[in-house]
Amino acid sequence: MSQVLRESEFLIVPGVFNPFTAILAKKVGFKAVYLSGGALTSSYGLPDIGLITLDEVAEMVRRIKEVVDIPIIVDADTGFGEAINVYRTVKVLEKAGADAIQIEDQRMPKKCGHLEGKEVVEPLEMVQKIKAALKARKDTLIIARVDSRGVINLDDAIERAKIYLEAGADVIFPEALTSKDEFAKFAKEVKAPLLANMTEFGKTPYIKAQEFKEMGYKYVIFPVTLFRVAAKAMKEALEVLLNEGSQINLLDKMITRQEQYDIIDYFFYERMDKELGSIKILRKL
Repeated sequence: MSQVLRESEFLIVPGVFNPFTAILAKKVGFKAVYLSGGALTSSYGLPDIGLITLDEVAEMVRRIKEVVDIPIIVDADTGFGEAINVYRTVKVLEKAGADAIQIEDQRMPKKCGHLEGKEVVEPLEMVQKIKAALKARKDTLIIARVDSRGVINLDDAIERAKIYLEAGADVIFPEALTSKDEFAKFAKEVKAPLLANMTEFGKTPYIKAQEFKEMGYKYVIFPVTLFRVAAKAMKEALEVLLNEGSQINLLDKMITRQEQYDIIDYFFYERMDKELGSIKILRKL
């Protein structure tokens, strides 16, 4: 599956946070999905400050890959520890089904890349993590996220990207750039497969995927879009239930039972159950 990520000219990649959202993404027509650390952590009712564990991420990767056969890019935060921990992180996530693993150069406790107060490690520490990831991986792409634009400046982010690229990173992810001009400058200076983050309500203005493609970016992720849309819809539905005591006024906002069953392939399992139930033993005991 990582070959799809390598060979694709350009990919728009939605952020998912469970198997159902991954199935939806595939059925709509997306060729890859992104397991967002922020969305996954929020779905656990926790803030995105490094509280989620490697095992929790790996379990979700396994569950998603059980139901979809498209590539998954996995947000591994800072790698769950030092360089030696990154070695195991990549082993575990690749075995779980990760086709690309993203590691960032923040210092723990990490934060959402678009918040104030984050810190970055020295480039050497990140290089050590990249080298550990490369030693551990078999085929998985290694994505190096550069967080120093919001801590130091754009030039520092560009220099770090070049260092991480020289260390062997397959893809560079510049986080929290603040304008289209900055994205264009980054792409001009850093000759590598690049990933752009189109999150909402952050440092980065809203830029269309086609514009990123024209600037030379290979991937555009929308990491928390699905989660935020779903959360608002669920909150509004809960308010209707509380205030009206009925779901009648929500029916036109729902997928139908038939649509739900089609998404999860219910009738395949029903047919399989009947087929298995019809098996007979011909030989008499």
